[in-house]
Amino acid sequence: MGVPECVLPAATTLPQMFERVREDIDNILAKDPAARSALDVWLSYPGFHAIRLHRIANGLWRRGFRRVARWVSHLSRFLTGIEIHPAAFIGRRVFIDHGMGVVIGETAEVHDDCTIYQGVTLGGTSLEKGAKRHPTIARGAIVSAGAKVLGGFTVGEGARVGSNAVVLKAVPAGATAVGIPARIITAEEQRRREATAQRMGFSAYGISSNMDDPLVQAVHRMLDHIADQDERLNAICAALERQGVDCSRLRRDPEEVRQIDAMLDGQ
Repeated sequence: MGVPECVLPAATTLPQMFERVREDIDNILAKDPAARSALDVWLSYPGFHAIRLHRIANGLWRRGFRRVARWVSHLSRFLTGIEIHPAAFIGRRVFIDHGMGVVIGETAEVHDDCTIYQGVTLGGTSLEKGAKRHPTIARGAIVSAGAKVLGGFTVGEGARVGSNAVVLKAVPAGATAVGIPARIITAEEQRRREATAQRMGFSAYGISSNMDDPLVQAVHRMLDHIADQDERLNAICAALERQGVDCSRLRRDPEEVRQIDAMLDGQ
């Protein structure tokens, strides 16, 4: 079953076209402190050029001139180092910063006010024609340098994808995805970590509560092994104490392991 096509309302008049160009330039000036002037953006920002050429390629694609659209897309890739399939949907005020190596697939959607950095891939994991193979990046999301977002799911509104993350599942609105494979850190988890930082003096930002995270699985298995060893040690101590041997200094409180386990789960 096909996916409904996203269509950006066309700028049908010359003043509307210039308004869209001005909007993109103002957006870049607001987001990039390195941008000195509108002329700088116009002359030397490949992300700006790639978006402008994509508007042409996408218009040709939707009107049935698909071979010409692919040629315009290819020309844009040659000039800017940014590859955007002419069928992809790119919303308004999308900023592709630096941009070299960015790849945006056919059924990808990048909605208004998103920011994409260099080396990002919005790729597909399916070979089925007509299916939604590439991700949807919702309004205001940020995809950081080198990230790979692979599949037909949605990165929610205002979400962030960390540098070099490999995202293989949906990211909720306002959440952050980091790591390989990406661990999803929700806003609530971030608040809990800040509370933990207040108590412990540091923020355990590298730990996720998601049990599909191999790092968390490994740590939990180590804790299970420690708990098992503690039980055996306590059993040996109990047997020795029945023989009159004082083993109080050898005993460990199992509650310590449970507290660490709970901390990893963000509880």
